[in-house]
Amino acid sequence: MILDLKLVGGQVVTMDPARPVASVIGVWAGRIVGLDDDVAHLPARRVVDLDGAVVLPGFVDAHNHLAWAGRAARTLDISSCATVAQVLDVLRDAPRSSGWIEVAGYDHRALDRPLTSRDLDLIGPRIYVQDLSGHACVVSGDVLAVLPASALREAQRDATGALTGFLAEGAQTAVRALRLPYSLDDIAADVESGARQCLREGVVLAAEAGVGGGLLGSSPLEIEAYLRASLPIRVQLMVSADRLEPVAGHAADRIRRAVPLGLRTGLGDDRLSIGPLKLWTDGGMMARTAALTWPYEGMETAGQLQDDPELMHAAIVDGHAAGWQLAVHAIGDRAVDFALDALSEAQHAVPRADARHRIEHCGLVRPEQLDRIAELNVIPVIQPTFLWAYGNDYAEIMGPERAPWMYRGKAFLDRGIVLAGSSDRPVADGKPLRAIQFMVERLSKEGRPIGPDEAVTVEQAIAAYTVGAAYACRREHVLGTITPGKLADFAILDSDPRTCDISKIGDIEVRATVVNGEFAHDPTNFTTN
Repeated sequence: MILDLKLVGGQVVTMDPARPVASVIGVWAGRIVGLDDDVAHLPARRVVDLDGAVVLPGFVDAHNHLAWAGRAARTLDISSCATVAQVLDVLRDAPRSSGWIEVAGYDHRALDRPLTSRDLDLIGPRIYVQDLSGHACVVSGDVLAVLPASALREAQRDATGALTGFLAEGAQTAVRALRLPYSLDDIAADVESGARQCLREGVVLAAEAGVGGGLLGSSPLEIEAYLRASLPIRVQLMVSADRLEPVAGHAADRIRRAVPLGLRTGLGDDRLSIGPLKLWTDGGMMARTAALTWPYEGMETAGQLQDDPELMHAAIVDGHAAGWQLAVHAIGDRAVDFALDALSEAQHAVPRADARHRIEHCGLVRPEQLDRIAELNVIPVIQPTFLWAYGNDYAEIMGPERAPWMYRGKAFLDRGIVLAGSSDRPVADGKPLRAIQFMVERLSKEGRPIGPDEAVTVEQAIAAYTVGAAYACRREHVLGTITPGKLADFAILDSDPRTCDISKIGDIEVRATVVNGEFAHDPTNFTTN
C-alpha cells in the first residue's frame, strides 16, 4: 500500500484512551489508516516531518455563526469606541448597503452612555446597530416608525415614555425583516470568510447555529449559499425551527409538522450536512434578556422568554416527533427549566433512543437542574470564552450566589454528562484553545475567578472540543479522536496544552490545520520542508 500522506516526527495526542499517543500517522483517501508501527514502514506519496509539533484531533466548534462572523468582519465596527460621540464620528462617513447603514460591535457597557435613536437620527435614516450579543440592536427613529405596534410592546423606553431605539429579541427580529434577505452570493462569501477564521484556529467542523430564519438567519434560501461556498472546513447546518410546516402525513407516523419533504438531522455528507433543528427559548445575558428565575442583580428585570411558551413548547414536541435532533437555545435557568420540561414531554409522547438533544449555552444551571440534565441525556453545548471575555460583567449581574453556576464544567462531567465546547463566534473569541484555558483556570481576562469549583483538567477541556463536540454533532464515528478509520483532520500546535503553563494555552500557535489529509492552513510551510 502507498499512503497519500505520512506525518512523522510529531507528538500525537490521539484522545483515544485505547492508544493515547503516537508519533507517526498514515493517511490514505482522506482517512487515517494507521499509527506508528502499523504504517511506519509504508511508502507515501508525501512525507511531512512535523519537527516535534503537537498533533491533536481537529477541533469541533459545536455552535458557531459563520455567516454572521464573515459579515461582521466586513461591517463597520464600533467596538473600539469609548463614547457615543466617537460612535457618531465613525458613522458620519459610513457607507450604505441597499440603503442601510449597518454597524457591528455595539456594547452599551463600553460606552459613556447607551446609544439611542436620537443619536442615530443625527446621521440619517435606516441605521441598524447590532448589539454584540446578537440579541438586540439600536435603530434610527425612522425604523422605529415603521415597526408594528406588536413589536414595540416591550421595547425599552426612557423616563418620558419615549422609545430609546434599543430593541431586543422579537423586536430586533422585526427590524431584521425590513433588511433581509441578503443575497446568496454575499452570504456565501461571508460563510467562506467565517470558515477561514475557524480554519486558522484549528477548527475542522463548525456547526452553524440557525439557518433559514429565526434570530440570525440571512435568507429563506440560505442553505443554497452554503452549497455555493467553497468551504475550507466541514460545516453542519442547524435549521431554524420556524421552517417547520404542517404536514398531512399518515396518522401512524405521528408527525404533525416537519421541514418540507421530511428533511431532518443526518442529511448530507462529511463536508456539508444537516444537523439539529434550532430553537430559541430566551435571550442573552449581555442584553439582560436571558430568562432567570429571579431578577438580575440590582435590576427589576428577570429577562424574558423568546416567544409564546405554547408555541415554543409545540415546536420542541413536533420537532422531536419529526425525527430531528434538537438544539434548544436556553441561557437563563428559567429557560433551562422550560427546555427540560418540553424535552421530557417530547420523549414521553414519542420515545426515541439516542435522540441526543442539546441545550445550547446552558448558561445558568441551578444545582438541582444538574441531575435532570443527566437523567434526560441532554448535551450542554457551552461557550466558556463568554466568561473569559465578559465574566466580570456576568458575575456582577448574577450576584455571588449564582455566579458559580454559570457555564459549568466539572459539575456536568461528575454526573456523566457529555460536555460539548463551542464559541458562538463572533459573540466572543472563537479560539478553542482560549476556551480550553478558561475551562481549566476559570479566570476572566481581568483575572477574576468565575466559579473555580467548575474547573476541569486540561484533558477534559480538550475533550469538550474534540470528542464531546463531535458526539454532540453526531460525528463521533469520523471525528474527535485520531483513530484508524476516522477522517484525517488535525490541529497541529506549537506546544502541548497538557504540559505548558496553563495561562499560556490560549496563546499556543496553530501551526497548521489538516482537513481530509490536506494542509488547508499551513503558515509554517510544513508541506514545503
